[in-house]
Amino acid sequence: MVVGRVQFGGAGVRSRVLSARAGPMHRLLGKQLRNGCPHVGGHRFVRRCSSEPISEEAEQGVIEILQEDDGVVAGNGSPVVMEMEMEEPQDTGCDLEVDAVLQKELKENGVRSTRRTRIICTIGPATEAPEMLEKLARNGMNVARLNMCHATPDWHRTVIKRIRKMNQEKGYSVAVMLDTEGSEVHISSLHNPRRVEVADEVTFTVRNPPYSDRVFGVSYDAFIYDIEVGDQVIVDGGMVLLEVIDKAGPDVHCRCIDPGLILSRANLTFKRTGHLIRGQNANLSVVTAKDWQDIDFAIENMVDFIAISFVKSAEVIENLSHYIKRQNGGDHMEIIAKIESVDSLPNLDSIARASDGLMVARGDLGAQIALDEVPSVQKEIVIKGRELGKPVIVASHLLQSMIDNPIPTRAEVADVADVVRQRADGLMLCSESAAGNYPDKSLDVLRSVSTQVEEWCRQEQNFGGIKLPSIAKSDDGMVSEELCASAAMMANNLGASAIFVFTRRGFMANFLSRLRPECPIFAFTDRQSVRRRMNLRWGVMPFRMSFDGSPEDNITRTFRFLKVRKLVDSGDLVVVVSDIRPEPSEVVRSIQVRHVL
Repeated sequence: MVVGRVQFGGAGVRSRVLSARAGPMHRLLGKQLRNGCPHVGGHRFVRRCSSEPISEEAEQGVIEILQEDDGVVAGNGSPVVMEMEMEEPQDTGCDLEVDAVLQKELKENGVRSTRRTRIICTIGPATEAPEMLEKLARNGMNVARLNMCHATPDWHRTVIKRIRKMNQEKGYSVAVMLDTEGSEVHISSLHNPRRVEVADEVTFTVRNPPYSDRVFGVSYDAFIYDIEVGDQVIVDGGMVLLEVIDKAGPDVHCRCIDPGLILSRANLTFKRTGHLIRGQNANLSVVTAKDWQDIDFAIENMVDFIAISFVKSAEVIENLSHYIKRQNGGDHMEIIAKIESVDSLPNLDSIARASDGLMVARGDLGAQIALDEVPSVQKEIVIKGRELGKPVIVASHLLQSMIDNPIPTRAEVADVADVVRQRADGLMLCSESAAGNYPDKSLDVLRSVSTQVEEWCRQEQNFGGIKLPSIAKSDDGMVSEELCASAAMMANNLGASAIFVFTRRGFMANFLSRLRPECPIFAFTDRQSVRRRMNLRWGVMPFRMSFDGSPEDNITRTFRFLKVRKLVDSGDLVVVVSDIRPEPSEVVRSIQVRHVL
């Protein structure tokens, strides 16, 4: 049926709804026009209904109409007026938005069996194209990571725009994380990776380029004074191992012991008789001049997370947090502290308290501590994040073999499964998705293993229970914390289908996530930035909706929407938590056990 008549403005002409069936259709058309979107729900405009001239191309459908900054115009520059024919949707009475992939997973797996562990993918040459970004989003990517060690600001800006456009046009809510380079010692940029074999000799130098194929520039000028003949040079956390055989002026000559591939801007670690060399590089600034430029870039482009490399103390995070707030970026960016330095371990508690989340960077960390300590340190960091309500990402070498191979080793699968059993919030792909031959298959492995292992844990009644200390910093926060603890316990004991939480800033969803309830957490917020940030929290399924009217109205509208989308059924039991403020001075907290009507 014809449900509306719309004029898309040409130059100087504002797009507007000329006529529409009363009620939700008029609101829907108007909203789409305000968003600059020349279609509704994928339906096309079927015929012209005005006397203005129009091109033959525009007659064929909206996909042929030109979209410009000042409106939608036909080929001759005239405004376009068209009727729209579409099946009128059911009126849910709610403008609730849900990620397209989340909706698909909920329908396919069932609410209680939907994946809780979040997946972060590093974007690089293998995945920068719009079609690959969409493929990753479609296959379950929750957060896209941009590594500032590589590429240019223009390249990163382009990828961010592609992700934002994809989110808007395709119905995804993929968050963006920017990862700073930090004060690591690394080699210079390479056009192509270089393979070295056993007994091959290479040279590291502080000379200025150009360099020959077996010579690598080093970012840290004093490294030649820190190492001696016989020391070991570890490339990229152990991907290549070399021994120093000679020093001559600005050059350090090495022989390969363990072969491998040397990648562009690979980091270097130095050991002597099996122990980390504590040279002048230990005093390097954590946040470099380049990092501050990248932080300004992150604020300018309003990314959701910024990961800080080689954090050694809480003061670094506190200073950065203050800077971001001064630059008006504090409301839309969270700081992730990367634990990849031996210096960070004694200060883990204070670093975790100062940051918004933690990342276990096992590659660099494993080059600075004994290999047999990595599993216990990883578990300690995961538990610390749980205790303090901070999301924890486990990264590096999850599926390293899939850079070249279409299937992982069984040991890698077991490693991923162990991380999931530890209840880490997120798993991160690095080179596997940035430069590997099988980025989509790597993502598929993480998704399928996570889903399966989580189901085993539920069957074992293993909810990841650990003794959690109180983290509230005020009486008001303590009430919210106790409310969420009661909600999670009730949901587990009653076998609830889901916990519904209505939250403006995401705090209540975060409280619930640290408890690791057996059922998923449906988190409803009225802010897109909060919705994207909740993508990093274990078990949280973020939705965006407008909070209108009373808390009871919000619950009723939500039930109606989810039933229309077939995400819940009548009779499903849910636990509902809310602390939405109807008025600025009024707080209405509630916890309810409800059946979907």
